[in-house]
Amino acid sequence: MATIDGRPAQYGITLKQLRDLMEHRGREGVNKVTEYGGVQEICKKLYTSPSEGLSGSQVDLEHRRETFGSNSIPPKPPKTFLQLVWEALQDITLIILEVAAIVSLALSFYRPQQEELVFDDDETSHGWIEGLAILISVIVVVLVTAFNDYTKERQFRGLQSRIEGEHRFAVIRQAEVKQVSVSDIVVGDICQIKYGDLLPADGILIQSNDLKVDESSLTGESDHVKKGEHFDPMVLSGTHVMEGSGKMLVTAVGVNSQAGIIFTLLGAAVDEQEAEIKKMKKEAKKQRKKKSLTGADDDNVTGNSHMNSPAPVPNKLNESQDAKENHVASAPSSGDSHKKEKSVLQAKLTKLAIQIGYAGSTIAVLTVVILIIQFCVKTYVVEGKSWEKNHASHLVRHLIIGVTVLVVAVPEGLPLAVTLSLAYSVKKMMKDNNLVRHLDACETMGNATAICSDKTGTLTTNRMTVVQSYICEQLCKSMPKFSDIPAHVGNAILQGIAVNCAYTSRVMPPEDPTELPKQVGNKTECALLGFVLGLGKNYQTIRDDYPEESFTRVYTFNSVRKSMSTVIPRPGGGYRLFTKGASEMILNKCAFIYGHDGRLEKFTRDMQERLLKQVIEPMACDGLRTICIAFREFVPGKAEINQVHIENEPNWEDEDNIVNNLTCLCVVGIEDPVRPEVPDAIRKCQKAGITVRMVTGDNLNTARSIATKCGIVKPNEDFLVIEGKEFNRRIRDSTGEVQQHLLDKVWPKLRVLARSSPTDKYTLVKGIIDSKVTENREVVAVTGDGTNDGPALKKADVGFAMGIAGTDVAKEASDIILTDDNFSSIVKAVMWGRNVYDSIAKFLQFQLTVNVVAVVVAFIGACAVQDSPLKAVQMLWVNLIMDTLASLALATELPTNDLLLRKPYGRTKPLISRTMMKNILGQAVYQLTVIFALLFVGDKMLDIESGRGADLNAGPTQHFTVIFNSFVMMTLFNEFNARKIHGQRNVFEGIFTNPIFYTIWIGTCVAQIVIIQYGKMAFSTRSLTLEQWLWCLFFGLGTLLWGQLVTTVPTRKIPKILSWGRGHPEEYTEAIAIGEEKFDVDSDKKPRAGQILWIRGLTRLQTQVIGGELQERLIPVPYSKSSTDQAIRVVNAFRQGLDARYGEHSNTSLAEVLRKQTSLSKRLSQTSSIEYADNIPDELTIPEIDVERLSSHSHTETAV
Repeated sequence: MATIDGRPAQYGITLKQLRDLMEHRGREGVNKVTEYGGVQEICKKLYTSPSEGLSGSQVDLEHRRETFGSNSIPPKPPKTFLQLVWEALQDITLIILEVAAIVSLALSFYRPQQEELVFDDDETSHGWIEGLAILISVIVVVLVTAFNDYTKERQFRGLQSRIEGEHRFAVIRQAEVKQVSVSDIVVGDICQIKYGDLLPADGILIQSNDLKVDESSLTGESDHVKKGEHFDPMVLSGTHVMEGSGKMLVTAVGVNSQAGIIFTLLGAAVDEQEAEIKKMKKEAKKQRKKKSLTGADDDNVTGNSHMNSPAPVPNKLNESQDAKENHVASAPSSGDSHKKEKSVLQAKLTKLAIQIGYAGSTIAVLTVVILIIQFCVKTYVVEGKSWEKNHASHLVRHLIIGVTVLVVAVPEGLPLAVTLSLAYSVKKMMKDNNLVRHLDACETMGNATAICSDKTGTLTTNRMTVVQSYICEQLCKSMPKFSDIPAHVGNAILQGIAVNCAYTSRVMPPEDPTELPKQVGNKTECALLGFVLGLGKNYQTIRDDYPEESFTRVYTFNSVRKSMSTVIPRPGGGYRLFTKGASEMILNKCAFIYGHDGRLEKFTRDMQERLLKQVIEPMACDGLRTICIAFREFVPGKAEINQVHIENEPNWEDEDNIVNNLTCLCVVGIEDPVRPEVPDAIRKCQKAGITVRMVTGDNLNTARSIATKCGIVKPNEDFLVIEGKEFNRRIRDSTGEVQQHLLDKVWPKLRVLARSSPTDKYTLVKGIIDSKVTENREVVAVTGDGTNDGPALKKADVGFAMGIAGTDVAKEASDIILTDDNFSSIVKAVMWGRNVYDSIAKFLQFQLTVNVVAVVVAFIGACAVQDSPLKAVQMLWVNLIMDTLASLALATELPTNDLLLRKPYGRTKPLISRTMMKNILGQAVYQLTVIFALLFVGDKMLDIESGRGADLNAGPTQHFTVIFNSFVMMTLFNEFNARKIHGQRNVFEGIFTNPIFYTIWIGTCVAQIVIIQYGKMAFSTRSLTLEQWLWCLFFGLGTLLWGQLVTTVPTRKIPKILSWGRGHPEEYTEAIAIGEEKFDVDSDKKPRAGQILWIRGLTRLQTQVIGGELQERLIPVPYSKSSTDQAIRVVNAFRQGLDARYGEHSNTSLAEVLRKQTSLSKRLSQTSSIEYADNIPDELTIPEIDVERLSSHSHTETAV
């Protein structure tokens, strides 16, 4: 018989049996486990030991992976480069250009007979060059776009694998607890599970204390499910442990686990669904054509049921777009719908892009119309010619010019600039210990006006030590000697600490003897265990006498109890209960205390008052956390005064009576020193206009002391430091409802909220976000580490979770993970966030100048000279410089400390400030003056032949080449001006810190020289002499001098109306909704054809970054709750939809599934598609399309 690692290779149980086993729940599950002989027997069949775990040898682990699968779900293959190229080609403006270029090519080869007799010079034979050049430049633009998307995709994958790598889990191997990466877990492993864990695999409980699990990600039921070996031993991957602890045997991993099965189903479901939807769309199209032919109006056909569904028109738009891009924009980002609607910047950019687009298209259409009218009047009326075939090429050429104006007007570099600066920042932020999970969080952070921070571990080092103790009426400010403590009290304290601390908490000797011991697990417990070691005793020997299996009952710590209790059997029969927790809580439950020399005394009310005043408050005022340790005994025989006589086993469920009338053993003061770098970081925040508030569960005095040390509260200042109780009293009305106007009286002055519950934290965050007291609306960041911080983290504009101390649940709800748990990393995040915002503003300032100039030149040129001075190919080149290359150059500037000296922008600050508008208009005036001067008098000035009024087929002239060259030179030098947006004088400052910038700049200059000297027909240029080059350079350098002039104009004199993009982002949702395909049929806002064209052109803007591919591609920890939610939703829809595919029933069921899920979703984004799934009539196409959005979205998001 084959052996592996000294055991038989054949397991006693098969993969299929294990999979079936995990299908059962509750009682069934218990029976099924018993059929296999119980958990211990299953462990034997899998060759593992419940107490020692696996041997951990590579051979053994590999063999288990081959037999039972590995704990990872294969990702969906990334898009190939060719797919991305194809996507980039979908851009409507590019399509028009391609068509026009091809027509122009065709016309240049078509030559009517009679013409060849008239003239056959060189010029017409070069007609094809322009068409070809346009095609080539379109190809370049497409390749650059595709390449950028490709690198973006690659960066995501890198980021994802980095985040997955961060997720580790406690596994017992060779009888030791090891932290292994989730993907290394195999069937047969013994895992330790505790409060706050996200379970990485399916398993059966071996032992558990007070375990409660949130299975809503699999079942949709939000109530927590109690788990225990005797009544419901099955725990499933992707669920969250909300309370308690335990040990489980892993029985299914990866695609065989419950979450994995759903993902596999989902893959199949999505493919089926997609095929299905294509069919539906074709049918819908036919239907629509019929309707439009019969002239029936949509609204009347479906009567009222149609009111809340989006108008059918926009759905057609999606077909050209890739499913993922569009749908990600419209589906909510996750089952819980990640709380963001649109980030502040996205909302402003979308609005801006749409406005620029409208302006650009209007001018483009005007240009074409004017060119064509002028041509017709001149040719047919003035010259009286009749139509000739070659006139077609004139018309096509006019069209090309118009389209090119449009291309230049649409800022397609905008999404690119956003993506680049975000991706670049995210990469750099990794080095600053910020692991960004949602890209837009990084930009939102720059606008943060308030930070609500935890105390423990964020502001403090989270390295706790007991520095004071009060035992038998002796207050010790140093480590007491064990011999000085009465023996019976001393032993009770040792036992009380060793047994009543989670066995996952340990103090390990350090690797380097000079360092402090290593604390593993809960830091408060580690401090107590350290106290035991300090007394010269070993807690491990006591733990060996009382293994976890022998415990009668454990009441685990949670935010309501604020204490933990463990019941163990008493040597002489009966039970002994140990309790530890917040001292004021425990002392309230104490009836006895050990006094002088270990005498038992009654603990009266006065003694309690005295103890609070003389011991606990002074400790708290030194910033210590006070913990009280107490016990109680239940004895069968004669009971002492502090014992309880019992006949049979007490009712352990009646916690209030069990944990009462305790005997106090000791009170200890635990110090958690403030991190040395925190006070400075907080000072920086305050300088930057960010208010830091501390929200903690500790008592008031401890909190105030730490807050003062950090600099959150300054002495003699009028700030509120209150407890959760008082906070609630102030903000709730007589009925107990939270009132915003009451909250608005509290939060502006509030600096410290102590003894707060998770709900208080959530209420505070929500209150600040919703408040309209300040003119600019607050943007709130929150830090959290516990499971109960989830709601607040989700609600905040930016949630920071702790990478070291944080539970998986907190990380799941967060946007950024602080890998070093350090508050000063948050300041770095603020700096990077502001830098992103500024980078995008710099790019806008540069781009809009070029836009304005190019569009105006083309337009006026067309009117005055019957020909645009800038040719189509030249404009495409300018477009390439200013869009793609400039976005690269300006988006990668490094942040400087000056960023922290200004106030945050807030939600309503205009995107383009008055200073920027001044720069844009100022530079545009200069450039236009130069260009028009060159156009109308340049030929005389430079003494060259004029290019005005030249025949269509005449070759390129030096005159127009000088105009083109000067324009590019001015643009290039203006790139330096664009580097500063706050009116700084020195535009070259820090230029050498950004190699990307100067490399691109020099590269563009070289390319321009080549184009001018050797571009000939392809670029419609003629080579220039040195003198002409010097003139062009002179005009270029002029922009720098002019820039200084513009800077001297005081911004305050400029009317406010000139800033662009103000108002609340909520008001932008109108504009955004257009791109988001959500029209209200009711309000006659059906998109006009022009709008649709716009939307199509903009969908790329929207989806590339603004609409959310970035924001929405949640990067889940392997089985994120959100992703599983989505998966369930789709699978259910899929299962129910299969049976009655075309029947009425299928749609109702789909809508129902969506509806049920919606009610669970906490807060959907405003523009989400599910929101209207909630009130969808049973009309065939809509639920289908919704499900497609969901599925295509979750497919990309969850198949990580």
